Amino acid sequence: MTTTIEAAVGKVFGELGVFLSAPMLILGDRLGLFRELAAGGPATPAELADRTGLVERYLREWLRAVTVGGYVAYDPATGRFALPPEMAAVLADDASPTALIGVVPSLQDLLNQVPQVEEFFRTGTGQGWADHGPGLAHAQARFTRPLYVNGLINAWLPAIDGLPAKLERGARVADVGCGHGVSTILAAQAWPASTFVGIDVDADAIAEATAAARRAGVADRTKFQVATADGYAGDGYDLIMILDCLHDMGDPVGAVAHARSRLAGDGVVFVAEPLAADRFEDDLSNPYARIGYAISTLVCTPSSLSQPGALGLGAMAGPGRLQHILTEGGLRSIRRLPPSLAPFNLLFEARP
Repeated sequence: MTTTIEAAVGKVFGELGVFLSAPMLILGDRLGLFRELAAGGPATPAELADRTGLVERYLREWLRAVTVGGYVAYDPATGRFALPPEMAAVLADDASPTALIGVVPSLQDLLNQVPQVEEFFRTGTGQGWADHGPGLAHAQARFTRPLYVNGLINAWLPAIDGLPAKLERGARVADVGCGHGVSTILAAQAWPASTFVGIDVDADAIAEATAAARRAGVADRTKFQVATADGYAGDGYDLIMILDCLHDMGDPVGAVAHARSRLAGDGVVFVAEPLAADRFEDDLSNPYARIGYAISTLVCTPSSLSQPGALGLGAMAGPGRLQHILTEGGLRSIRRLPPSLAPFNLLFEARP
């Protein structure tokens, strides 16, 4: 084989190893193995079996798989496997600001959708988020919680000019594309003087959000409605949040225009979108781009193409295209928040 062919084989062979690590991560999460290793410390397969009540033979094979994958450490002297603290912060603690384990359950759902996406390539059609079944929405809610606790609540919204004081006094807030209501509820807990409305087209997600608000004790000032991004009720909003979903919409300009029409006189639209560059060649060095373009192919672009308008913006639109959409929707004063606030997001505050 030539050197270039050897490199190609090596690349794909290595990727197969990464791909097959995904089921190992799913099992580690579902069976609580990462959490047990983090809480209980190093263990041999037999000791981990005693601690979990699971079968030693399967645990032995799983431990070796995640060790050669680089997730777990092994001590030959003791025969014990350990989850390093840095990996525990990513794989074993949903509250950690660096937690990524929440996205893992969605991997199976994404793979299950490949036959449908294959057909979309032929027909140009698509499907909405709700068509993926509940798994993807649950994973999204779990994955975004630490991001919204540490980003949205503690950094992003406080950085918007004049907004913190308004939320403290009591503001009207709409959360468009709220899904299971994680962002809505967290904001309601952070600013108890304000009232919140979560909006989503997925009736099942809205039902989940309504129940979650009751459990969180904020149902008295947090309501949810099933509606499109260009058809929800209410007006006089001091803040309208559109978090990681503008690109999923068939008509994002229409969604922005509707938000513009529902704002109070001095209201603000806050948009968070995945980190992307205006030029594709600049995304080649973007650490998020590999995930972003794949998710966009499987979920985001099909979502947009399934709706009226069918713009197909895609998750990796970039700041220039996003600012153009905000302007076309009637917002003129647009400020991109400092990139230091969100390493993997583009953040905008926009006003009429």
